[in-house]
Amino acid sequence: MINGLLGKKVGMTQLMNDDGTVVPVTVIQAGPCVVVQRKTVAQDGYDAAQLGFVEFVKGKRVTRPMAGHFKKADIAPVRLLREFEITGDEDVKAGNRFQVGMFATGESVRVTGTTKGRGFAGVIKRHHFGGGQATHGSMFHRAPGSIGQSAYPSRVWKGQKMPGHLGARRVTVQSLGVERVDEEKNLLFVRGAVPGPNGGYVMIRKAG
Repeated sequence: MINGLLGKKVGMTQLMNDDGTVVPVTVIQAGPCVVVQRKTVAQDGYDAAQLGFVEFVKGKRVTRPMAGHFKKADIAPVRLLREFEITGDEDVKAGNRFQVGMFATGESVRVTGTTKGRGFAGVIKRHHFGGGQATHGSMFHRAPGSIGQSAYPSRVWKGQKMPGHLGARRVTVQSLGVERVDEEKNLLFVRGAVPGPNGGYVMIRKAG
């Protein structure tokens, strides 16, 4: 059995429990997904399935090598491809489709996505530095301050927190609880926030 699906972040909302408590959730369009290629230990050295997120894509957007890849699997071109681990003894073949029904309410999942890109940022926004005083003649406000020593080691340590590019990186959020599964609309409601903007693609995998 494949341990996850590809999805698209729809946005955040709230769910009301029977006891009146409000739960913040992220709505994800999880699937449908189709198996484009089966990786085997004998041929590829590991066991996995290459999944494609079923979504219309214009033919001119598909390169000739990828068009041949999809034709070999006898499926329509898809926009996004990712590999997922296979667990158990179920026979997974190219062309198999998987839906959001593989997840159940109450189980935990981990969601991987690309965070929003924030461009170049200073240390206060990027690393949450406190900064200096804003008044009393201070000339130290949003600067990073000292980044090393003079006598020893007379250099800047690797990994020193400094200004630079913020966001646009791959992040995985662990142990998000599944609050609701809408199989009719292929929607998955998970507790809390997931990385990326609305409309961003994510990988949803079963925890553990």
